[in-house]
Amino acid sequence: MKKRAERAERLRRLASEGRVVSSAPAQGTPSAEGVDGANAAPPQKRTLAKIRPLGEKSSRRWWPRLNMSKLRERSLLLVEVAALVGLVAILGVTFLDMRELNRDVVEASVSQEPTPTATALIELRMLPGGHEPPVAGQEPVPAQYRHLIAPVTPVPIPTPGPEQPTRVVIPAINVDARVVEGDSWDQLKKGAGHHIGSANPGERGNCVISAHDDIYGQIFRYLSDLELEDEIIVYSGAQPYHYRVVAKRIIEPTEVAVMDPTPEPILTLITCYPFLIDTHRVVVIAALAQ
Repeated sequence: MKKRAERAERLRRLASEGRVVSSAPAQGTPSAEGVDGANAAPPQKRTLAKIRPLGEKSSRRWWPRLNMSKLRERSLLLVEVAALVGLVAILGVTFLDMRELNRDVVEASVSQEPTPTATALIELRMLPGGHEPPVAGQEPVPAQYRHLIAPVTPVPIPTPGPEQPTRVVIPAINVDARVVEGDSWDQLKKGAGHHIGSANPGERGNCVISAHDDIYGQIFRYLSDLELEDEIIVYSGAQPYHYRVVAKRIIEPTEVAVMDPTPEPILTLITCYPFLIDTHRVVVIAALAQ
């Protein structure tokens, strides 16, 4: 018991000096149950603290431990941002260079462009059949070319001769209308108009007849519905001439080549298209039936 008491005293002294850590009473310490140790608590294990020898430096670091994975990710992010900024800068410089180059090209082309000279009159024509009356000063001619257009002297409308068309019949679209000589705005108010100078029915050449599709009787309202081989009858007085449709086209009003003379006897019918809009022309071409 004396030895146990001395040992306990020694452990208490070491513990007070911080050299021993104990979580339970020292083994063999007398208890209230008795001093003979019969009822003493069973001995418990004691944990000795790790004692750092005097003079040894601590291994603990004062700076935080680096995370290499996060450091690598941040480095890659910085590289990507720098590359993006560089690309945007390159695109901006390229755009500015292109604008400067285009400006130089335009200035050079303007300085080298020859000044147009009025060497000849420009003849402009449009297909007949427009739904709007002509208005003075609103000709569809670009402003830079209007000074080249010579005034046209009105041509008197000739009296229909015995061989000129007087009536057009198209059974497929229920057309039976008179034909007047001339296809000007005033003449097309009276019926279908035969283009002055074009061939007469049955003659070799191009017989051109025009009419409105949405005003003044809508004679050619359904001209675009004609199909190949449909019959067209043009009368010259009491003499009928039979034609068969061979072609149909939608063209611009300025494509006046459809009115040109032809070596064969054909019939060309013209009207505006589409209905009530009239930005184009429907052209139906028929050949003289044998």
